[in-house]
Amino acid sequence: MKRQTIAGLGNGIAAGSCWGLVFLAPRVLEGFAPIQLSAARYLVYGAIAMLLLLPRWRRLAARLTRREWWALVGLSLLGNIVYYILLARAVQMAGGAAASLIVGLLPVAVTVFGSFETGAVPLRALRWPLLLCLTGVVLVGMASLRTDTAQRDVGARSIGLLCAFGALTCWTVYSIWNGRWLQRRPDLSAHDWSLLTGMVTGLLALGLAVPAFLPPSEHAPVAWMHFWGLTFIVALLASVVGNACWNRASRLLPLTLVGQMIVFETLFALLYVFIYEQRWPGTMEILAIACLVVGVVGCARAHR
Repeated sequence: MKRQTIAGLGNGIAAGSCWGLVFLAPRVLEGFAPIQLSAARYLVYGAIAMLLLLPRWRRLAARLTRREWWALVGLSLLGNIVYYILLARAVQMAGGAAASLIVGLLPVAVTVFGSFETGAVPLRALRWPLLLCLTGVVLVGMASLRTDTAQRDVGARSIGLLCAFGALTCWTVYSIWNGRWLQRRPDLSAHDWSLLTGMVTGLLALGLAVPAFLPPSEHAPVAWMHFWGLTFIVALLASVVGNACWNRASRLLPLTLVGQMIVFETLFALLYVFIYEQRWPGTMEILAIACLVVGVVGCARAHR
């Protein structure tokens, strides 16, 4: 296997390990609204990105045209703000089980669309790895539904499911669109592109801050300390580190293989949930993890 492919796989796994926190945060902070979770996370992300970009801002800004700035605005809205609001709403209204099942279809969606790229591995060569990944996602959802005992209103659950499908659509479009821009501008490092996205996202999040935090809050000061502490961790790891690793993987790997890397977000999300719930995975969950891992390995072998 090429060194470039190995490096791309490593960055994809690292991104998944950071992004797994995104599914846990809305569950831990269920008392807070999705718009508060999204606004806080991306305000912190934007602030960190600006600080890191400051030393070389003039040199970097001179290399960007209006097209890049508009692309960054669109990517920030789709892949960050709108996606996270929909995901948080899906977790809180439909449950983490249904949300993980639907959003977990991202690898399949991205890989299918990526197969139409010029020079991509044919979809027929990926059918068995894709089937294994799809089976693993279904098993994850079935296992989660068994443990999700929360009673939810049918109407609220339906809205939550629609939000999950909306999040799936947002991130599928974002992944393809972002990958194409990274290939179009190889002179910009993946890390700089990630930080630029973070800066634009932070500026857009300022518009969410007023409706998110202006109404009087019933939360105690301790709850707010917990909220901002977890938000900072998620922003730093999931947004700054995770996005940088993902952009690097998107540059090193073909889109059909990049799509499979999103599977690791589901795997690490499960791991964090097991730790949070202080339990071992069940038989069905172990089978799901095995299917996902074997599917990704099979997809990687098809790209050798």
